[in-house]
Amino acid sequence: MREEKLKLVFLGAPGAGKGTQAALLSEKFGLAHIASGDLFRQAANSGTELGKLAESYMEKGLLVPDEVTIRLILEHISSLSPGQGFILDGFPRNRSQAEALEKEVEIDKAIYIRVSKEELVKRLSSRWICRNCQAVYNVRSKPPKVAGRCDLCGGELYQREDDKEETVRKRIEVYLEQTLPLLDFYAQKAKLVQVDGEKDVERVATELLQALKKF
Repeated sequence: MREEKLKLVFLGAPGAGKGTQAALLSEKFGLAHIASGDLFRQAANSGTELGKLAESYMEKGLLVPDEVTIRLILEHISSLSPGQGFILDGFPRNRSQAEALEKEVEIDKAIYIRVSKEELVKRLSSRWICRNCQAVYNVRSKPPKVAGRCDLCGGELYQREDDKEETVRKRIEVYLEQTLPLLDFYAQKAKLVQVDGEKDVERVATELLQALKKF
């Protein structure tokens, strides 16, 4: 596995664990972890023309348009060291973004972390956050020692509106509608790798490494 130059796309619905796996893999092999959400926030804080444009949509609760998103991603990739491998986490979100990316960058593999709808709902609707320090808890897998209170600072835990079950189901449906066509896109190019995201973090990571060693 020529990990130092790997160019990967991580796909998965909200709650599938793609951010966790991308972070583990990037740390293990020194790959740049490019999370689109983080990139949007960095761009907004940068004060650049493109950053201000992205921020104008985010402030209204709107999705950043494809053309702006693509420019941000490609600018960031071009700023990496020559030969630097990377993982794209949260991008592309649809086929048009994927097609635009392929015109500029040769992606090696697209990793799809597969998790059932019901498991995704359970994971996301179980998440609670500390109002003070923003520590994240999951009442199923990482509950606080005292119900409703943060282990770190004792702050009150609350559930975000977009983590409530009804909203979670809508988020997942939007993802499936917009993003699942990407599976066909990458499968047709023989670049799609699927892993079972319902196993524990370590087993998913092991399965992912085994899949990547095949090329």
